[in-house]
Amino acid sequence: MTKMYQLISVSGIPQGIINYIHALTMPSIGIRDLVEIVIISTIVYQVIKWIQLTRAWTLFKGIVVLLLFSLFAAVFELSTISWLLRNAFGIGIMAAVVIFQPELRRALEQLGRQNLFLGIISGDYSSPPTDEFDARTVQEIVRACYEMGAVKTGALIVIEQSVALGEYERTGIKIDGLVSSQLLINIFEHNTPLHDGAVIVRGGRIVSATCYLPLTDRLDLGKELGTRHRAAVGISEISDSVTIVVSEETGYISVAKEGRLQKNVDENELTKILEALLTEKNNGHNMDVLKKWKDRWKNGKTKN
Repeated sequence: MTKMYQLISVSGIPQGIINYIHALTMPSIGIRDLVEIVIISTIVYQVIKWIQLTRAWTLFKGIVVLLLFSLFAAVFELSTISWLLRNAFGIGIMAAVVIFQPELRRALEQLGRQNLFLGIISGDYSSPPTDEFDARTVQEIVRACYEMGAVKTGALIVIEQSVALGEYERTGIKIDGLVSSQLLINIFEHNTPLHDGAVIVRGGRIVSATCYLPLTDRLDLGKELGTRHRAAVGISEISDSVTIVVSEETGYISVAKEGRLQKNVDENELTKILEALLTEKNNGHNMDVLKKWKDRWKNGKTKN
């Protein structure tokens, strides 16, 4: 057996791969092992479910990439890269704990309030359905913004993208309603319970209203801009969201994205900005090869 491994190693296969293959043996599984698998799977599921609703989801995807790269370096015995990654992980974990301390504290509080295993026994793994952000959603948002602007009704609409805004969603009141111009206008109507704060749109649904957003610390913004505009820029600095502001003083429409504020946007410009989000999303979906072949098969079937 040893001679065989030596022959394989001489043939050019790295010794690291041979060691991993040699370690792959099927262990015996008992009752205790099954219990441990269930417990660990439950904990991992709950952690991932929590991470998806916070800004930590982006950090988590970066950590997964680093772990895969670390595994690649270990298999091919890249000692310098492995040493750098080992030292970086220690510092990175400490930094992540400090940066995401509010989210971690909130997660532990939620863990103490709820029964962790009750949801597993009941089999409630599904999340509420979220309609897609489509052309109808774009038209409804644009119509609502300019109808509110015509009567100088202030509004703050945050359109969530890949970075989840769950921590800000929880600061408001849950709506979970299909996006429509009538609903948006009613939410921001003067002297109504929901008009103060921001609305968060996820997909084609309004998930929450009266949400509190972080204000930007930038000093180069004009002093004529109020809290809504500063909140719009603030949320765009820490996420990839697109935020629409309707000024209560002037009725003008502004759009905040990537820390920049575009003022006095007309109806055509706003439509193009939102349609660009729709195009980016469609381009991402088109990367799915299976979906392409499925669509081709459906089109061929329809023609026949």
